[in-house]
Amino acid sequence: MESPRTSLSSKRTFVGFFAVAVMAVGALIIPQSVNADFFAHDPGVRGGSPGAGGHLPGLTADQIAFFELGEEDFEEAEGVGDGLGPRFNADGCGTCHSQPAIGGTSPAVNPQVALATAFGANNVVPSFLSLNGPVREARFVRNPDGTPDGGVHGLFVISGRVDDTGDASGCRIRQEDFERQVRNGNIIFRIPTAVFGSGLMESITDATLRANLSTNAFRKFLLGISGRLNTNGNDGTASRFGWKAQNQTLLLFSGEAYNVEMGITNELFQSERDEDPNCQFSAVPNDNQLFDVHAGFPALITAIENFANFQRFLDQPTPSATTPGGSASINRGRALFTDVGCNECHTPSLTTSPFATVAALRSQVANLYSDIALHNMGPGLADGVAQGAAAGDEFRTAPLWGLGQRIFFLHDGRTSDLVEAIQAHRSNGNHEFKSSEANRVIDSFNRLRRSERQDVLNFLRSL
Repeated sequence: MESPRTSLSSKRTFVGFFAVAVMAVGALIIPQSVNADFFAHDPGVRGGSPGAGGHLPGLTADQIAFFELGEEDFEEAEGVGDGLGPRFNADGCGTCHSQPAIGGTSPAVNPQVALATAFGANNVVPSFLSLNGPVREARFVRNPDGTPDGGVHGLFVISGRVDDTGDASGCRIRQEDFERQVRNGNIIFRIPTAVFGSGLMESITDATLRANLSTNAFRKFLLGISGRLNTNGNDGTASRFGWKAQNQTLLLFSGEAYNVEMGITNELFQSERDEDPNCQFSAVPNDNQLFDVHAGFPALITAIENFANFQRFLDQPTPSATTPGGSASINRGRALFTDVGCNECHTPSLTTSPFATVAALRSQVANLYSDIALHNMGPGLADGVAQGAAAGDEFRTAPLWGLGQRIFFLHDGRTSDLVEAIQAHRSNGNHEFKSSEANRVIDSFNRLRRSERQDVLNFLRSL
């Protein structure tokens, strides 16, 4: 018979062996379960139907006709004879706005790489463009004399290009020296913003925007959030389109893009940005109002009006109720999004004016997840470019609708990882820029359990 001491020793040995065995088994089993709950990760671009790209419900047959005409123009590629260039970034709106559907943002394969030398054009692809990277425009922060620049510098020239619409083989202008600007740290980038739901955004009254900025004032104060609207310098009304809300209306947004991105002058921007006569192959403005009353519809409508109509009648994206992570996770993430304070800038919804000209735009709930206001984002995101009232560290709160199917994030497309994009919102001030208004919110997000952070990420990718 065993003595009590021997029995106790054997039991201890057995227990120790059992514990080691459990730990060994756990080492094989636990990571699979812990991985899902312990390490929050970006679920990635949501698959399935785009849930975007169609027109608003409730449009009349005539309004749908205007939408479809605008969509056709939006997708059309422009050529030399249409007024493309002399300096340009893209040859059509659809070049930049195609993910996950027409009207979206930068696609997975950057069309600018092929566009650089299309039809024999004499260009090289700048180092900041890649086949699998985002569509980009380049802005220089300062002029050679040190004064502020901030303007868009066309990436490509039409020199040598011979396409179906014209022959630019006699044009001799050359690309700017972008690599020098890269070396000097004098260049910043912007990627295309999605234009889904733009008509709804345009139809939100200034009073609604101001009232929204005043809500939850004490909580915003505690979080260090302020925010202000970018405004028109003449009448003081709110502007709302572009990364810094620099454009007030969709027509202005369209006219500027036609000129800046494609080099096509129009009724709003009539002067060529490069006036070398050997590189002009179309009357100026290139896109102009026709005055032949016999031309009829649609010939009398300019391209920028078509672009604006397409965007105005483009519906907001439809979120997913179950993907990724399931409905329970998405619902928890939505609640946590508010709990940590993300909603104080990314306002979940705003209601449009009851007096909008188009009935389909009246009193509609726009689920944009934005207050359309400017916020200081700290030196980590600051680009040093001022636009309208927006300073070099201020950006419009990016609308989050459609985020689930975006590939590239932040104004310059620096990351495809949603986690990195969130963390980039946090940066402390320096000698030039204030601390980011998002710092305390990001700190609260980081204090969540990893499973809770995963719920937030799942929620964002459901949008």
